[in-house]
Amino acid sequence: MASNAISAVCGVEQSLSGKRWRWRGGNMAMTDDAMAGSGVAGLEDDITTQLLLARGVERSDLERHRQPTLRGFLPNPSEFRDMDTAAERVAQAIISGETVTVYGDYDVDGATSAALLIRLMRMLDADAQYYIPDRLLEGYGPSGEALVKLGKSGSSLIVTVDCGAMAFDALAQARDAGIDVIVVDHHKCAAELPQAVALVNPNRLDENDLAASHGHLAAVGVAFLLAIAIVRTLREQGYFKDRKEPDIRALLDLVALGTVADVAALHGLNRAFVAQGLKVMAKRDNIGMAALIDASRLKRAPQCSDLGFALGPRINAGGRVGESTLGVRLLTTQDPEEARAIAEQLSALNEDRRQIEAEVQAAAEEQIAAQHNRAVQIVSGHGWHPGVIGIVSGRIKEKTGKPALVIALDGETGKGSGRSISGVDLGAAIIAAREEGLLVAGGGHAMAAGLTIETEKLEAFSEWLDARLERAVSQANEGREMVLDLSLAARGLTPDLVHTLDGAGPYGVGWPGPRVAVGPVHLIKADIVGSDHLRLIAGGPDGGSLKAIAFRAAETEMGQALLHGAKGRRLWLAGRAKIDDWGPTPRAELHLEDAAWAD
Repeated sequence: MASNAISAVCGVEQSLSGKRWRWRGGNMAMTDDAMAGSGVAGLEDDITTQLLLARGVERSDLERHRQPTLRGFLPNPSEFRDMDTAAERVAQAIISGETVTVYGDYDVDGATSAALLIRLMRMLDADAQYYIPDRLLEGYGPSGEALVKLGKSGSSLIVTVDCGAMAFDALAQARDAGIDVIVVDHHKCAAELPQAVALVNPNRLDENDLAASHGHLAAVGVAFLLAIAIVRTLREQGYFKDRKEPDIRALLDLVALGTVADVAALHGLNRAFVAQGLKVMAKRDNIGMAALIDASRLKRAPQCSDLGFALGPRINAGGRVGESTLGVRLLTTQDPEEARAIAEQLSALNEDRRQIEAEVQAAAEEQIAAQHNRAVQIVSGHGWHPGVIGIVSGRIKEKTGKPALVIALDGETGKGSGRSISGVDLGAAIIAAREEGLLVAGGGHAMAAGLTIETEKLEAFSEWLDARLERAVSQANEGREMVLDLSLAARGLTPDLVHTLDGAGPYGVGWPGPRVAVGPVHLIKADIVGSDHLRLIAGGPDGGSLKAIAFRAAETEMGQALLHGAKGRRLWLAGRAKIDDWGPTPRAELHLEDAAWAD
């Protein structure tokens, strides 16, 4: 938390959402002269440099971060425990023509990880089958029954992706049946590991420092490192003596999609993955990815935000409310017509998902009203669709500022999904609860987790989790702040400024997009669009005007204040500067996150 001795940005000690505004880096108040030169008053550096420095980049390392490339950030895959063992076993299977099955998960990270390894095998003149469990019938992670069945069907090697790190019983059954299993995962591990031929996971507790520093990778990122190791192993064994070595950079579009959709931290290698993956995606060489882009009604090359808000939700919809294999089928098909049909089906399922989600959200919010003193918001209900509980928990987390768990009850058990806030490790708490005997199963990482619980233990678990995380949540919420990168007058919010700000991207968790404060302004118009989005038109004394929109904010305290209490008052607006490209001429607009009175 910034010291009170440091002046608050724009003098805002308490905004309409109860936050103090502070600078992320130094004072970046833009004057007219500074705007003309894309600089900041009183500072030698341009805006991009200041944004990089404010995100923790050392001045000596600026150039590497300006244009993040694989060459600049890629580690030697052999640094990761079991990586060489895994690569050698897959290479052996390819050379000897064994049947390999990739056992994935039903979310975007699982689908892209599975698709990546399947496409890699095809590049290597081999092939792989895939198995994606049904979310409702089988649940998360590999089951012993499914692994043994795959082995009996002829698969001598199974590679699990985005799952398996805690699958002790399932992997033991596979071992007893004589089936080799390689685990490629990124979820938290226990001190004891399940028995497998290899377990590649940067979050193993016995990893070395370099590998452990990549614990923020999504599973698809770990799978890409394995792909590099496999190709290198085959090269060393002379596999490419009479065949062309594949350019696996063509798989980076899958890595980018899985990384962003899994909300992995976008710093270091992940940022390079996404920056380069977006370039691959723009080429539209992956037939299924191109169909997905078209089904999302994007008329331009996808941007980072599109991966999380347009493409990812459609892939997820198959696993949430439809058929779990649709994502992998789409991302691996070589038939344009099949790709178009699957992409349209996923879009339709995504609309179904929205309706189901809205119903669960409404029921969950009724329970939240009685939980003001809870450190962790835990809601549950019979008949709730397990496919949307993760989304709803994320919505509750954003609305309350607290970790949230949403549990779909079905008879004597329930399936839960949780989302956390920065500084509160929910995954570790869920693993500890499982070890305490409060859960049937559970795991995850710091910001997201899943669980299975006996209905009769729900109250005891809720009290235990609340007590365990109360202090961490309190510390995380103490002195709530809005962190800003620069302030400017209304006339300074231009498309050129937005493009300048984008120069330090791509942005995401761990590499936050820049926030700007605009003002002082007065409201010209304020109304509600859609169901509960707040739209504003504001003007400044410099003669400039801007449009701002606050999503799902009409019923919040801030929204009500702007709708009914802003007449005749000046205020500051804070949020993300974006391009509105719906009209014939692109214009800059503000995606509003906070506001404060200026007088």
